[in-house]
Amino acid sequence: QVQLVESGGGLVQPGGSLRLSCVASGSIRSINYMGWYRQAPGKQRELVAGITRGGITNYGDVVKGRFTISRDNAKNTVYLQMNSLKPEDTAVYFCKAVALYGAISYDYWGQGTQVTVSS
Repeated sequence: QVQLVESGGGLVQPGGSLRLSCVASGSIRSINYMGWYRQAPGKQRELVAGITRGGITNYGDVVKGRFTISRDNAKNTVYLQMNSLKPEDTAVYFCKAVALYGAISYDYWGQGTQVTVSS
């Protein structure tokens, strides 16, 4: 089992910045990939950014060049630095961990943190 706790959301003005954190606990060694997803009202959940255990990153097209994902393995934490925020970035942001148990892959999700970009 893996538990994920997100923090760092809030209200920010357009053009501003926020940093989200996701702390993982439990079966940490089984985690192969962690990522951030977001879901706006009436829309499907979409990939924001992800990072593998080895540090390889991938980003959703809408955030490339503005958001940066990083991880601190010593703290079991993944960060999402969000710069140049736009109103359309408003959503609930979820942390996801993909754990491998032998040949079986399992997804874990955090409870989400609200990000609101508005003047």
